[in-house]
Amino acid sequence: MSNDYLFHAGEATVMAREGQFTDAMPEILIGRTNGPVGQAFANMMAQSKGHTAMFAIRACNQLVRPPTIVVPKVTLRDMANIDLFGGVVQSATADAVVDCLIDGTIPLAVANELCIISLVWIDPRCATDPNLDKKDMYRTNHEATCLAIRRALNNQPTIDELIANRHKIKHDMDDWS
Repeated sequence: MSNDYLFHAGEATVMAREGQFTDAMPEILIGRTNGPVGQAFANMMAQSKGHTAMFAIRACNQLVRPPTIVVPKVTLRDMANIDLFGGVVQSATADAVVDCLIDGTIPLAVANELCIISLVWIDPRCATDPNLDKKDMYRTNHEATCLAIRRALNNQPTIDELIANRHKIKHDMDDWS
């Protein structure tokens, strides 16, 4: 693991249980507040219609450390989706950050020097699904965020792994090759 914490990127996908649209696919940037990730973090504070950024908070007055900003990868067009984003997804992300502090993935000694940007997926079908399982949505987002942070800080996948798998692994949506 690089100890400079200048710029680390990671992603993960955790699939929902059968019949749910609650797959989680966070894309994470972690870096020092005084570096390029910190600059991007500050720039994310400007709101963009349909892509409202929010701090990851565990509850009111409980902003997580490192400060984390959560941004939807899909346009949120209605209050039902915004409520899911600002509720279940925000909570799962915040808890994942704290859990990564607890398990040592994020070193406590640098937690206040870092910031995290988390781009998250919310399937627009979730808000209208009468069988939406918010616990599953929390589970997938929590697990995927923890995994993405771990991968980011451990520079995973490695260059060797990517080269070794170049012709063995296809993109999940690959139906053209």
